[in-house]
This record gives sequence, C-alpha cells and structure tokens, in this order.
Amino acid sequence: MPKITGFHTVDVRFPTSRGLDGSDAMNQDPDYSAAYLVLETDDNALAGHSLVFTIGRGNDLECAAIDLLAGYAVGRDVDDLARTMGDFARSLVRDSQMRWLGPEKGVTHMAAGAVINAVWDLISKRAGKPLWKVLSEMSPKEIVDLVDFRYLSDAITPVEALEILKKAEGNRAKNEAALLKDGLPAYTTTPGWLGYTDEKMVRLAKEAVADGFTLIKLKCGVSLEDDKRRLRLAREAIGPDVRLAIDANQVWDVPAAIDWINSLGDVNLHWVEEPTNPDDVVGHAAIAKAIAPVRVATGEHVANRVVFKQMLQSKALSFMQIDASRVAGVNENIAMILMAAKFGIPVCPHAGGVGLCEMVQHLAMFDFVAVGGENPDRVVEFVDHLHEHFVVPTQIKRARYMAPTQPGAGAEMFAESIAEYTFPTGPAWVNN
Repeated sequence: MPKITGFHTVDVRFPTSRGLDGSDAMNQDPDYSAAYLVLETDDNALAGHSLVFTIGRGNDLECAAIDLLAGYAVGRDVDDLARTMGDFARSLVRDSQMRWLGPEKGVTHMAAGAVINAVWDLISKRAGKPLWKVLSEMSPKEIVDLVDFRYLSDAITPVEALEILKKAEGNRAKNEAALLKDGLPAYTTTPGWLGYTDEKMVRLAKEAVADGFTLIKLKCGVSLEDDKRRLRLAREAIGPDVRLAIDANQVWDVPAAIDWINSLGDVNLHWVEEPTNPDDVVGHAAIAKAIAPVRVATGEHVANRVVFKQMLQSKALSFMQIDASRVAGVNENIAMILMAAKFGIPVCPHAGGVGLCEMVQHLAMFDFVAVGGENPDRVVEFVDHLHEHFVVPTQIKRARYMAPTQPGAGAEMFAESIAEYTFPTGPAWVNN
C-alpha cells in the first residue's frame, strides 16, 4: 500500500505572449503557465501530478499556496484516500486557519484543488484506469459521498443527487461504449484570439470548419466596430450553419454588455461568454434576460459551487463552463455537474489554458457516462496549443474528444518539458 512521502512544486511558463496566443480583451499578453505539483510516494513508479493554470506571474502566488497545502497529503495511504476522498477534500477546504482568506475562493482554494487533483491522479494510476472511468465506476452513494453539500441544500440535497445518479446508472454501459466509439463533441477557440489579424482569424476559422468543428468562438470586447467586422468576416468564412460564439472575458459592466451585444447585428450568436464580472450573479441574470434569444455561458472564473448554485437559481446562464483548476478540484466539480443535471443545464467545460483540455475532458466524460448522458448542447472547449508537453495528450478526431484509456487524471507533463520551461531558469527563458 503506497504512501505519500513528499511533494514538490515547479513554476512552468510558456512564452505564448510572443505570438499573442491566448490574447483577449482582459488579458492581452498572457504567458500560459502551470503552477505544477508532484506528489511523491514510497513507490518510485507512482507519483501524482496536477497543475493550476495561470497566465504568468500568477504562478508566484499559486506555487506558494500549493506549498502550504500539499503537506496535508504527506503520510497518507493512497488506498485509504481512494476510499475517503470526500472527507479528505472537505478537510483541505475547511482548514479553520485558512478559511479567513476565503472562504473557498481564490488562490488558496485553487491550491487546494491542485492537491485534490494530484491525489486523484495517484488513485487513478494506482487503479490502472483513466480518471473518467474511475469516477464512472463508483456507485451512486460513493459519488454522493465525494460532494460537500454545505451551502447547497436549498438547490440540491444528497437525496436528490443520489436519485439523479441512480436514474443514470442503467445507461452507464451504453454511454461508455458510445464514448469509446465516438468521443465527445469539441468546439474551438483556436481562430479567435484577439491579437490575431483578420487574415489569420479567417484562415484558422476555415481550417476549423474543414476539420469538422461546428462551433467556433471569437474573443471580443475592445472595440464594437472591430467586433462587428470580425464577426461578419467569421460568419462569411464559416457559412450559415456553423455555430458562432463570442467571449468577452468579463470586460463589460452590465449596461455596457447589454448595449454592446444588442448592437452586434444579426450574426446568429450561439452564446456570449463571461459578459461581466464572474461573481455578479444578478448582473448575469439581467444580461441573460436582456439579450435573449442569445444565451449566456460562463463559469471558468466562477469561484466555487455556491456562486454556480446562485447562477442556476437565478437563470443567469444557459451553459455551465466548469474549469478543472478554478475550484477545489474534482470533488467540487462533481457538485457542479450534479447541480447542472438537476437544473437541466448542459455542462460545457472551459479548456483554454495549458493542460486544461487534458484535465477537464475527464470531468466531461464522467458527466456523459454517469450523470447527464447524451445532451445535444454539450461541447468541450478545445485549443490547439501545448498538448505535446503532456504524457497523455488530448486526442481530437473529427472535432471530437476521444476518451483517454491510459491511467491518470491528465496533468502529467514530460520531465523534459518541465525542465525546458521552468521559470526563470529553463532554456526557453534563459535563451530568449
């Protein structure tokens, strides 16, 4: 029975700002980065990997916070953790002396998620299965026991969650077979970065359609006239049948969001993503009402399950965009998936940053197999950047995420990539 004996963190940064990959209205020069955690065990062949995604200097904060929290896992038996992950996650999030910094939001909450996700990576590797399958094979009661229902009981109770999971249980084998055969539909943001020229955006949009993508997303929000032009060019490039979405990355106040979106003209928008501050539940609800039939998608910066609960209760979103590293790991994301199932909202995960495609696909696949089943509105974001640095890279075929079959939770990077891009001592930084 392997035990966790130690850990180390690494500041890994990729200089994506040099090509403006990842650029948007709020983040104009991002360096896609990973505050990277490795949990070590007394079995030299077994280690748990995870990361928190940032866009550069955020790694300074996240690595420090992870260093503070990872000690919770040291000395724990991996097999025992596999049986008690609900209790372990709650103990990490509810640290009485850390809660004053939150509670349950921001740097420390994301650091807790890094530790929890690294333990899930250990559990999955110990089981010899990918995370999505480990979760999908758990009983409904075991899944419910993973969730912290505190603050959620006015929206969903453990009994209701159990009913949702039991109702879906009979379809697991069929859903898993469909997943392994056909994967899950992806959408792409690759053409849409705000720093790209019109010519590059149009070329990449046409390539995406040729690759089979039926939803393309563009960044927006700096200039209304620029947005009108780019959306018109994109619509001409992709044709009338491919869905088109925009992402404001929180740049607008509520009145500005409503006026801006309603001024874009008839380009048949599928959704508007993050139209305002991610904590503003009332604002999102007002925007959703005022811009209909265009719908609101949000979630990549939503701090915790409580804000998601309020968004669902207020009809503030039509698409829930969970993120693998924004909240307290796998356990809290399962809470959001269960709430979305109760409210009938499709979970369309965010995956724009380094490692996020690799990690969040497991959550989407668990949702498909064991919770929500088939949903015509479910799509998972895909961005074609940096996958070559991961031991089990995302596999996209015919614009669909194909299910990984290798053990683990997805975040493990090659040692060579970590060494190359360690900030500021790696060759990628020293030599440029």
